Amino acid sequence: MVGKDEKMELLYNYLSGSEFKNRIENIVSAFTRMLTDLDTEKRSMERIWKKRGKEIERVIMSTSGMYGDLQGIVGASLPAIKSLELPNGE
Repeated sequence: MVGKDEKMELLYNYLSGSEFKNRIENIVSAFTRMLTDLDTEKRSMERIWKKRGKEIERVIMSTSGMYGDLQGIVGASLPAIKSLELPNGE
């Protein structure tokens, strides 16, 4: 209880003063910058993943096309590749 009123007054003065306001503004500003950086990073990674996905799709389509070409030339003697077959084996 000793000094309680003085401590409450000091606390009130601190919370209503510019130093506390500046600290809160700095914290919010730092989090806002972090969020902006995170959003930028997300967009960049999304672009990279889309590009990589399209490249992988292109390689898979080219590979399956090449296998189909060889199958047309060689015929049934070409070993079947399960991942290029329909689920029922066609």
